[in-house]
Amino acid sequence: MAELDERDAVQLHQEDVDIKGVANIHDTNDLQAVKNEAHTEGDAKPSTTTIERHISIQSQLEVLEQLVDLNGAGRKSCPLCPEEKFKACYSHKLRRHLHNLHWKVYVEFEGQRMCICHLPCRNLKPSPGGDQTSGRHVAHYHCVVCSSTIARKTDMISHLKRHVNKGETEASYSGNWEMLCDEPAQSGQAYEIMKELGTNVQLLPNHTTPQKSDTYFNRKMKSNRQLVFCALAVLAEERNPVECLDAFGATGIMGLQWAKHLRATVRVTISDISETCVKMIRENCQLNSIRVGGASPGAAGPEELAAGEGDAIATVEVAKMDANVMMHLRSFDYIHLDPFGTTVNYLDAAFRNVRNMGIVSVTSTDTGSLYSKSPNVTLRHYGCHIVRTEYYRELAARMVVATVARAAARCNKGMEVLLAVALEHFVLVVVRVLRGPTQADEAAKRLRQLIHCQWCEERVFLKRGSLVDDTSQLPCHCHGSMPGKTAVELGPLWSGPLFNTGFLRRMLFAAVQHSMEDIQALVKTLICESDCTTLKSFAHGPSALANQVECGVVIKTLERAEDSGAGDQPGKRKTGEESGSIVKKLKSEASLEHPAFYYSIHRHSIKGLNMPKLNKFLQYLTEAGFRVSRTHFDPTGVRTDATLEQFKAVLTKYSVPSYAGNASAGHQGGPATENPA
Repeated sequence: MAELDERDAVQLHQEDVDIKGVANIHDTNDLQAVKNEAHTEGDAKPSTTTIERHISIQSQLEVLEQLVDLNGAGRKSCPLCPEEKFKACYSHKLRRHLHNLHWKVYVEFEGQRMCICHLPCRNLKPSPGGDQTSGRHVAHYHCVVCSSTIARKTDMISHLKRHVNKGETEASYSGNWEMLCDEPAQSGQAYEIMKELGTNVQLLPNHTTPQKSDTYFNRKMKSNRQLVFCALAVLAEERNPVECLDAFGATGIMGLQWAKHLRATVRVTISDISETCVKMIRENCQLNSIRVGGASPGAAGPEELAAGEGDAIATVEVAKMDANVMMHLRSFDYIHLDPFGTTVNYLDAAFRNVRNMGIVSVTSTDTGSLYSKSPNVTLRHYGCHIVRTEYYRELAARMVVATVARAAARCNKGMEVLLAVALEHFVLVVVRVLRGPTQADEAAKRLRQLIHCQWCEERVFLKRGSLVDDTSQLPCHCHGSMPGKTAVELGPLWSGPLFNTGFLRRMLFAAVQHSMEDIQALVKTLICESDCTTLKSFAHGPSALANQVECGVVIKTLERAEDSGAGDQPGKRKTGEESGSIVKKLKSEASLEHPAFYYSIHRHSIKGLNMPKLNKFLQYLTEAGFRVSRTHFDPTGVRTDATLEQFKAVLTKYSVPSYAGNASAGHQGGPATENPA
């Protein structure tokens, strides 16, 4: 009897397997038929299928209730809650649950209600013991614009306000289910499509978390990408073509923007060590109709580098390789380093093979160590001792430039700083490389220690050959009137200029030419800061640009060849009497370099006095005979060659007593008209 039961069980199991196999065959045929039909329709017209909204985003309660058949009999589960949180129940109880728990707890945007969702769309929240397996899922909302998940209602409201301020809509993030990817994205979601500067890139849903995604993308770095683009555009005017490298491609958006807008003037190479990033870069190239060239470490052939006919508008070489290995194997005219964190591990390789008069741009995002929040990490990475000051952003920029100068000097190369920008999220430094030990020695002489007063925050660079504890160079008198040691030694830091006016003017012309309105105001501020002036009259045309001399070298600009002199050959180093005259000219203009550091008008305001408006105060300093300008490092900062004592004297002279002070004085000593004050 037992043998018969066993035979029946085996037979029933075999029948189930056969039935499932037939069903799978039918499902496979149906799926193939659907794909063929979709492919046929795609040939007829371009596909416009976008990512479907999450089921928690509905416009009416009836639509939310239609997700479950509430009219049928039996128990039913909630479509927005897992089984372990809300068990299956009857229709009347489920309708009350959907209305009270989901529909009423919502965030509304443009007629759409984002109801609260309890499904496991997000990662598990760890338990107090740190065990993620025993954690719990967190309730959250799904953004109707970008499909991101946010836990708090107030955070979702702020998130939507940022979309409104940026002018972003749901169409900006729409993607196609049948994109160029061979496998679905992580967490079961489709790729998102983002467009910046006319370039489309697809992003993973977790692209904002670099710890969980290889293809990290930060929308806040848009200004950084545009500044780097303008610097490359200026270099493309000097030499053609420009061999440029984006050493940390990630999504590849920066290299794709170079290739798409600069076309045949650049030969772009995008490298990344991650296989996921390399795959996505290739897909983004196809998304922008850009041909993918060879990925070998050797030089590519001319047929691969030339712009293709037909649909391909440019060619980009994509390589899966470590950044240090790539920069050791090949020479480039332009190298951009933007790792996640510090760049000190890649500077030696970058300066090893970069060509003469080439450009190296460095983006550092380790703001914790740059802005004096982790002094031990700062000393370990940059070899500098710094403290938190009012001018901490310029201090960070000069520290990065000093590190770049030491790396270039180790390769017997000097450098000239073209641009140094320190904003909230990053520090960008762009330098021009000058080969030769003489240039390296000149750059090394610019590295000095900084004496900083901890009482009044006056600062001055220590002169070469001075004693280490020589605080008499400080213009303030705190070391004589205060007990103990009042000054601290910081550095070594870069003591030279942080900007090149001619290069910045050509960057402004490139920004106007490529319609980059976001950074035009920033570049104008940098030009004023470089000249230490408040004048804001700029000409964008080619007639306003003349041949630029950098370190004794004539740089080719947009001016016509016949307008320039016969002796001014672009890219050729001057010799003899011409070279000597250039050196004398540079020495004579050394005094015209912009002053180091700045003062914050709010930091040094006098209590009980109302300060003048910042623009008015700049005018007062100019009338007093000082050079003055605003600075991008601090919106309340003033860059001037005046000492702190002179700065405070002018500020006190044009400050008026506050109303509260007059009222209290009049109440204590009689009417305000009778008060001598």
